[in-house]
Amino acid sequence: MRKLLAPFIKISSFYIIVGLILRIVLLFSPVTDSNFSFIDYLKIFSVGILNDFGVSIIIFAFFWIHLIFITDSKFKSPLKYIILCLFLILIGYLFLFKTVFDDYGSAVPKIIKTFVLIKASSYIILLLIPKIRQTWRYCIYFFIFFLYIFLINFNVISEFLFWNEFGVRYNFIAVDYLIYTNEVIGNILESYPIIPMFSALIVISVLITIFYLKKSKNYFEDLPNFKTKLINSIVYIILFIGAIFLLKVNEKYENSDNAFVNELQANGLVRFCNAYSDSSLNYDKFYAKLPLQKAFSLINKIYQNQWSAKNNTKIIKDTLPELRKNVILVTIESMSAGFLKEFGNTQNLTPNLDKLAKEGLFFTDMYATGNRTVRGLESVTLCIPPSPGESLIKRNNNDHMFSTGYLFKRRGYTVQYFYGGYGYFDNMNTFFEGNGYNIIDRSSFKKDEITFANIWGVCDEDMFMKAIHVFDENSKHKSPFFGHIMTVSNHRPFTYPSGKIDISNTSKSREGGVKYTDYAIGRFIEEAKKRPWFPKTVFVFVADHCASSAGKEDIPLDKYKIPAIIYSPGFIKPEKFSKLVSQIDLMPTLFGKLHFSYSSRFYGQDVFDSSYQPRALIATYQKLGYLKDNKLIVLSPNQKIEQYNVIEGTQMKKSKSIDTSIADEAIANYQTCFYFLENNKLRVENK
Repeated sequence: MRKLLAPFIKISSFYIIVGLILRIVLLFSPVTDSNFSFIDYLKIFSVGILNDFGVSIIIFAFFWIHLIFITDSKFKSPLKYIILCLFLILIGYLFLFKTVFDDYGSAVPKIIKTFVLIKASSYIILLLIPKIRQTWRYCIYFFIFFLYIFLINFNVISEFLFWNEFGVRYNFIAVDYLIYTNEVIGNILESYPIIPMFSALIVISVLITIFYLKKSKNYFEDLPNFKTKLINSIVYIILFIGAIFLLKVNEKYENSDNAFVNELQANGLVRFCNAYSDSSLNYDKFYAKLPLQKAFSLINKIYQNQWSAKNNTKIIKDTLPELRKNVILVTIESMSAGFLKEFGNTQNLTPNLDKLAKEGLFFTDMYATGNRTVRGLESVTLCIPPSPGESLIKRNNNDHMFSTGYLFKRRGYTVQYFYGGYGYFDNMNTFFEGNGYNIIDRSSFKKDEITFANIWGVCDEDMFMKAIHVFDENSKHKSPFFGHIMTVSNHRPFTYPSGKIDISNTSKSREGGVKYTDYAIGRFIEEAKKRPWFPKTVFVFVADHCASSAGKEDIPLDKYKIPAIIYSPGFIKPEKFSKLVSQIDLMPTLFGKLHFSYSSRFYGQDVFDSSYQPRALIATYQKLGYLKDNKLIVLSPNQKIEQYNVIEGTQMKKSKSIDTSIADEAIANYQTCFYFLENNKLRVENK
């Protein structure tokens, strides 16, 4: 009993200790900008330790399976030959035939083949050389124990870095990072001194393993019999089931008004598994609803529509002739409003955007729909409320949508999407190609067109110069063009060409990334001004999301406020628009400036229309926000509704009461949009 229990106690105790240390470190991290009460601390550490204990039981399953199958009986005739034949058949199947594992991608079959080869080799060695069985088993035992210690330590460092970046435990972003391993591993290699870190991690893990196992060299002298293994296995299975139940119960205690408390008491691996299994959420199943007819009635009142379950088109008729100007939309990576001088920044990080803001139509109270690039791309392309779970860009069946690109293409525009990285990332190629865009990504660049690149793609200067050349070719044709450019340089590891700005390119700082992107935008405008197509072109600059989304509240408003500028000298007069605006309103407002008449399926509105009612739609993966009249309604799973009152600027205080009229508007927006998505009402006929 003790032999099988000893490694579990060691692994579990170590996991709980490092989990406790991690919570303390995260608690005092600069990102954790909050005050905590005694009850908060009690929940963070008591529930947190219980969560870690539950996870330690579950992750030990692989070690347990290894231990209970250690026996000498399998080397007795004729069983030893049967096992040997089974190994050979399995190896032949894996290496000579297409297997079921091949359907899961190139990495999975390689892992399976390697594992089987190691197990087969180990079995043959133990079969042929009985004298070394005890030593060999101890070496394997030592290695597996070391692997557990190493992975636990590695996870702690990963969680720490993830927290510093996003202010939360693992979520959908971490799942994306697992999927897009090339970009993510490259980003890590370029952002951190990975070789020294890993070397230190390996050395520390070896030393910890030696400390735990220094008195275990005789562990395999007397192997437990079948009865002992059976009893222990029954006990472990009961503990395993109990751990799952414990973790599910503890999730119900993540109910604090302070988001940091909920995150700190949670376990990162549990959060990762939840995010992996819940990439999309059914609004009707998890969120508060209204009778569908009432929801449509409210939507029609807000947006002056005539929508119903069967019809979601609104006729927009302009009285002036349509202007067929070129349009260049630039979505800027992680450009928080707080980086601009207009919003109080004194570091002079964005002199070019500050200049454009004075010379164009500047939106001073705009909010992003989410905190990922795909959310920003979704909002300016589809102009609809954010859906719970993953962005539509990441989902299936997202082609032939009613989009900004569709409207331009219907008017004979050349429609293009520009991205400095490889467009397979975040499913961008599939989404934009499926919606009629021509893709110009890193694979379209010639060698002499790249002066600098990192793992995320070519630098913003190179992307803008590539776009300039493409626009030059476009202008040779009679039809106007619409180009949507996504920048990448203001992203960790924040590397860029040297000698461009007054912040060293070796600093790898957010400030450097912001200032270089701004510099590249300035150069882009300078080059565009030299082109004959410049006077006939409207430029739109908008952030995809903010640089950080961490805050005490689930939806901290200051982490969603973004800059947006419509710039076209001689056409768009300089003006500050100070009313509340959602990111989804930007392109419909541009269409209003161009006097487009069209049948709209957008929730986004022309903010200069007399019927415009200021509101903003803001979301995380599970929380759906609706901001209006200085009140933020937050819809959560389990039909939960909360309200925060905006006291000063973007500061919020939770309200004890709910403004039912605004809450109903919030529900109506998200519920009807989900209905249209589920019933393919936001798609257009295939052309």
